[in-house]
Amino acid sequence: VTSAWAQAKVPGVTDTEVVIGLTTPLSGPAAAWGNTAVAMEAWGKYVNDQGGVHGRKIRTILKDDGYVPGRAIANLTEMKDSVFMVVGLLGSAILNASKDLVAEAKIPIIWPYGNPAIWERQPPDKRRYVFVIYPDYVDEGEFLVKYARDKLGAKKVAVFFQNDEYGRGGLEGVKKGVRGLGGLASVAAEVAYELADREMGTHALKLKDSGADTVIFYSTITHGANVIKEMAKVGYRPKLVSSFPLGDHHILFRLLGDLWEGAHVTLLNSGRIVGEPDGDRIADILVKYEPKLKGKESTALAGAAPMILAVEGLKRAGRNLTRESYVEAMETIKDYAPEKLNAPITFGPNRRHGLNSVRLMRAEKGNLVEVIAHQGFPPHF
Repeated sequence: VTSAWAQAKVPGVTDTEVVIGLTTPLSGPAAAWGNTAVAMEAWGKYVNDQGGVHGRKIRTILKDDGYVPGRAIANLTEMKDSVFMVVGLLGSAILNASKDLVAEAKIPIIWPYGNPAIWERQPPDKRRYVFVIYPDYVDEGEFLVKYARDKLGAKKVAVFFQNDEYGRGGLEGVKKGVRGLGGLASVAAEVAYELADREMGTHALKLKDSGADTVIFYSTITHGANVIKEMAKVGYRPKLVSSFPLGDHHILFRLLGDLWEGAHVTLLNSGRIVGEPDGDRIADILVKYEPKLKGKESTALAGAAPMILAVEGLKRAGRNLTRESYVEAMETIKDYAPEKLNAPITFGPNRRHGLNSVRLMRAEKGNLVEVIAHQGFPPHF
């Protein structure tokens, strides 16, 4: 049996290339997050210019799913036998819809962006090919409300959340956090929105009428920015505290200007940003390979790290690449920080939640200023 013949049996692998599948929202309400996949493509080109991995060049196949689970499933179904792995699958509702498909296809899923509880609920054999680097929304929500109470003086908290696995996970965390505060704070309102909602006026009024002094966000950039504008129109300016999906300060300040000033927001996986040496170094490479990422570096950096990790797995797996050898290689990753963009990641035969952490920042004069460098939580699975 020649190695070429053996290789032909591995999806997405030939003697000269390895194919990586990307499905992401390039359109729709979460299109700003699609920059993550554009950055993955840019990093792939950079790796190829360095000679590729073990004699193979990286080829990416990028498909738009519009943040719609059905479209993502169609993309994954189309790709599962022609790509070696999928990197950065995005959206809790999408992960929830596709979890059985990816388990059955035995396709490595690297760094899926979405509620880790989805994978935690899966039996271990069904998440064997899944490598998660993502804060648990309940842990984060609990942390955010405790910080808001202790440091911002919050007493009445409202939650503005997306009515799916993402938003409900955050809401659950905030409520759990409030219960732990022994009556020092309360949840004044739970205001949900649907992805299809465009008008945020009613939501803004509900938030205002609650009398909350602080609003915690588990939303898309689009819905979050729109509701903040509507709140301002009715003279409502509470303290703003948000989960990391609103962590791209370039976009938020561009959309909101002074309305975003003083907001507190977490950064995914204790990540670096533009303006910090490790962030700038990688952002420069990404913009060089994909100029349209200029001004979108925050979401771009959140995309580069998963691709860097995926490539690290390829390096460790060696030339004789199969999905099994790749999984085993990924299990050897210990205290690995991809180009210093994130807190260190650790996997193992019985560990698939490689990192559960955030970093807390405050929006100031168009930038983000660090408040808490690294808030780590225990891995869940």
